[in-house]
Amino acid sequence: MNTTLSSAVKGLNLNLDRAGNWVAPLALRVFLAWEFLESGLEKFNGQNWFADIQERFPFPFDHLSATLNWELSMWAELIFAMTLLVGLGTRFSALSLMVVTVVATAAVHWPADWHTLSELAQGYAISNKGYGNFKLPLIYLVALTPLLLSGAGKLSLDALLARYFWRR
Repeated sequence: MNTTLSSAVKGLNLNLDRAGNWVAPLALRVFLAWEFLESGLEKFNGQNWFADIQERFPFPFDHLSATLNWELSMWAELIFAMTLLVGLGTRFSALSLMVVTVVATAAVHWPADWHTLSELAQGYAISNKGYGNFKLPLIYLVALTPLLLSGAGKLSLDALLARYFWRR
């Protein structure tokens, strides 16, 4: 009985490992593409409010105009969301969206004033109650990390192109 259970667990783990190479990166890509596409479309259809926060942008973005920062952010979110979705240039797309997320965190989501780690921890929230709200951007950064380090996975244009060019 113990051997049968052990074999069943090993078989299950093997099948989950095989599926994981296909499904796990795809799930991250779909989730992140949706989130960044939503943000990009909100900017595309909305008014530029970056002038109100321009002084909070980190270097070198603080030296660019609010209009240029708005356009860079909007187009990065739209274009790289789509490339993530199809798994094309995934590592570059993930890195680019990480930069957008870090800039957004510094300019919008990081607490303006904190003196203790306890006060900083209050900013780890989805809603802003005066202590920042960097939980969601941190989730995005963590979810982008495996795509940056491991790529798009087997169900992607990156993998298809790699197989095509590897054969040649």
